[in-house]
Amino acid sequence: MAVHSLQSFCKWLASTSPSQAIQTTEWIIPATQTVHIVAVAAVVTSALMIDLRLFGIRWQDQAVAAVTRRFVPFIWWSLPVLLATGALLIVAEPARALQNPVFFLKMALLIGAICMTLACQVPLRKDPRFWEVSPARRRGAQVMAALSLPFWIGIVFAGRWIAYVQG
Repeated sequence: MAVHSLQSFCKWLASTSPSQAIQTTEWIIPATQTVHIVAVAAVVTSALMIDLRLFGIRWQDQAVAAVTRRFVPFIWWSLPVLLATGALLIVAEPARALQNPVFFLKMALLIGAICMTLACQVPLRKDPRFWEVSPARRRGAQVMAALSLPFWIGIVFAGRWIAYVQG
């Protein structure tokens, strides 16, 4: 029943005026995909920079809070762009995403990555030295970075994988 409803919804959405306009205007999908990919690059690069600091590989002379303050805005400002461009791509080709299990894997990984980003950022609001006050917290920061990277990398791979998996 749910599969049939999802198929019906995808067929309906693909037949709407906005979907038809996107599908028949040659430049919209490539332009949207380009903006989406650039936003993904901004998010993943920013997360990598923060994780490199958490690992202690880069910017050891700077506090984690300073590095986070520098790169976190790129994550939070890019996420609405990703939401808008992703929604536009779904409207253009609803079945490609909504009937694809890899799309749902990507969304689950995104939720995990956002949670990891918040888990790093929130303690710094109360104590800017939170991740640096003890060896145990420094190890915790390294574990957080080790958990964060696979989420972001998985999002990139899942995003590409969507094109090759049929729902």
